[in-house]
Amino acid sequence: MLSPAALGVFVLAASEGIAAAQPQSIAIQSRVTPKGHTTGLRRRALPALGVPLDNFFLGTDLQWFGNISVGTPPQDVSVVFDTGSFTLEFATDECTSCTQANKFVRSQSSTFVAGNTTRRLSFATGVGVDPVVNNDYVLTVKTATDSVTIGNITTENLSLFTIIDQTPKFNIDPFLGIQGLGASAQGIFAALEEQGLPSLFSMFLTPNAVGNAELLLGGINDTQFDGDLVFTSVEDASHWQTIASGIFINNQTTSLLQTPLTVIFDSGTSNIVFDDDIVDAMNALISPSIRPFSAEPGAFGLPCDEIDSLPAVIDMTFTAQDGTPFNLTIPSSELNVGPFESDPSTCQTLINSFPGLNVVGGSVLKHYYSVWDIGNQRLGFAPNGE
Repeated sequence: MLSPAALGVFVLAASEGIAAAQPQSIAIQSRVTPKGHTTGLRRRALPALGVPLDNFFLGTDLQWFGNISVGTPPQDVSVVFDTGSFTLEFATDECTSCTQANKFVRSQSSTFVAGNTTRRLSFATGVGVDPVVNNDYVLTVKTATDSVTIGNITTENLSLFTIIDQTPKFNIDPFLGIQGLGASAQGIFAALEEQGLPSLFSMFLTPNAVGNAELLLGGINDTQFDGDLVFTSVEDASHWQTIASGIFINNQTTSLLQTPLTVIFDSGTSNIVFDDDIVDAMNALISPSIRPFSAEPGAFGLPCDEIDSLPAVIDMTFTAQDGTPFNLTIPSSELNVGPFESDPSTCQTLINSFPGLNVVGGSVLKHYYSVWDIGNQRLGFAPNGE
């Protein structure tokens, strides 16, 4: 999920449409971490910490979450590991609007210390496929400190937030909160670094049918991807963002889609979200039947009996650290994220619009092993070895 606090017709005219050859595939070489390199990454005092991840969101395979432990004695707290934010916040027994089961019980932790400061966290993208409408993803949180454990490593007196109120959009979530893993080391990750954890983490995000999804803090599991990792530079330490040099739809593009744009990679976002003009250009190359869905501004849909037969291969071109282009590809199978609840005959596409924002999430990341290298400010990708 991305919080503001963490931010900030089908037949085209011949002069407008451009047919272009795609750059090489992801297997390209560029400051590559070869297989077997993980040993060198783990020579510090703290070994890599693996966290198994479960898959969620109404069968669309676009959201993953796992457990950390909080308190003394430890209580399991399920969280989304969110590269679009920085802080840890989770529901406790104080939150009467939080409908999740197994909320953290403050009185059962001898090390829990409540703070006196409250704040509101508003999110620009939510945890599901619904776009944010009228600021409907908001958490009210209160400061606190407690011990936090990941694997067998405990960090004491860690600053965190407890959720004391949440808007109804969060009620379907099976997890209790969010653990931010932004592009600079903060919170629990900074504390683990101080104890010797290498300054990177990797994600193996798989469809539910495949399973074995994992977050690996401080390491790279080279059994989970094919080929070699290719790295691209992160442009801003406040976000996991880099520059896309172009977007292709079914090998077609336009002059607008070949204009470089800044793209944020956010593991807490399910769909892809682009600025309005970019979305219009992408949709025009997929189908003339795609229309805005008025009940959910920012969402688009088309008749459910048409969507699964449409070709909609989305290639986003980035630049590796040696200057060579490479693509990250979203296959046609991701286009349909299910029928709208208010109109079951219309199915939502994976592309949402949000003015001034370009974010890619689970629909991209589920197809690639990703390395989030804080220390070297770079992002690495290789095809998942499913």
